[in-house]
Amino acid sequence: MERLLGFDPQMLFDSFVTAINVFILFFGLSYMLFNPVRDMLEKRKQKIAGELKNAADDKQAAHAMKEEYETRLREVKLEAEAILEEARKQARLRESEILAQARDEASRIVERGNREVELERKKALDDMKEQIISIASAMAGKVVASSMDLRVQETLIDETLREMGESTWQS
Repeated sequence: MERLLGFDPQMLFDSFVTAINVFILFFGLSYMLFNPVRDMLEKRKQKIAGELKNAADDKQAAHAMKEEYETRLREVKLEAEAILEEARKQARLRESEILAQARDEASRIVERGNREVELERKKALDDMKEQIISIASAMAGKVVASSMDLRVQETLIDETLREMGESTWQS
């Protein structure tokens, strides 16, 4: 009976030659195909590493820019606060100037009013003196015209006052 798998010298030789051919083919294909693929993978690995390094550098640059912008923002805020404080000071100064001008104007108005009141008072006194003089003249004329006794004199004064009216003396 013949065996299905026989280990005769021909088969062993063919197996040995096939194994050598497979190794040669493996190394040849490895050299021709695997090495370019390895090289491509290595280049891709280096590219990814470079991109990661660039990303890290960009991140550091962005962080530095962020710090710079935050510093500038703080400086701008301080400058804005200084400008606002200066504006407040100017406003306070302007306010005090306006108040001083208003006080001066008010005092001038009060002085002018006082002068006008004084002039009106003097005018009223002069008018009253003229009226008293005219009353005295009228009384003197009536006294001279009639004989004067005390009762007649009081009657003349009352009559003259009634003629002039009480409103003249009350104002």
